[in-house]
Amino acid sequence: MKALEDSYLHKGMRESLINSIREKGITDELVLKAMMEVPRHYFFDKAFVRIAYEDRAFPIAANQTISQPYTVAFQSQLLQIKQYDKVLEIGTGSMYQATILAEMGALVHTIERQKELYLATKHFVLKSKYPSAKLKFFYGDGFEGLPTYGPFDKIIITCGAPFVPPKLIDQLKPGGLMVIPVAQDAHHKMLRITKQLDGSLSEEYFNDFSFVPMLPGTNSNPTK
Repeated sequence: MKALEDSYLHKGMRESLINSIREKGITDELVLKAMMEVPRHYFFDKAFVRIAYEDRAFPIAANQTISQPYTVAFQSQLLQIKQYDKVLEIGTGSMYQATILAEMGALVHTIERQKELYLATKHFVLKSKYPSAKLKFFYGDGFEGLPTYGPFDKIIITCGAPFVPPKLIDQLKPGGLMVIPVAQDAHHKMLRITKQLDGSLSEEYFNDFSFVPMLPGTNSNPTK
């Protein structure tokens, strides 16, 4: 059961979390404002409300995790979201990252390979605030993307990719940005790719992070 109350206590914990993220170097006020507006504890069971406002990842269903708030902020900042940007997210997971992007004004298309997590989107607690015009959920293979809905202004991958999927590059608009953690040794190096107007690519590498792996295909078997 989800905790739907958003009290002064919750808001105070959220403000402390946002302040800690700001101190770690997040400067995009649109990102920070969105993370203040979205109650992160809505994405946790009621027993874990306080953990929701700690700056750490936490296990969810299907052997996945809800990302560390700093990681969500870092990737969101790299995307340089503008109002009505059409964004493809690979790895819906808990729905938290997608919700942050929708709160920032993006039109989000998010795809999840784990059937268990995709089915959970049917009960999205903020559906009235972020209807399908702002946030669309899909079940499928992230390596394939959503070609019939592209091209996209921005693409974000929220799992550790073994390589940059070429089909996702094809679905990125000229002038668009992709943010993707790519495997390097035991960690993932955060990479931002800019697709130039002539179709060429430029790359920028940032910090190391840890992610669950990006896997091909779909998984319809619920975890036990």
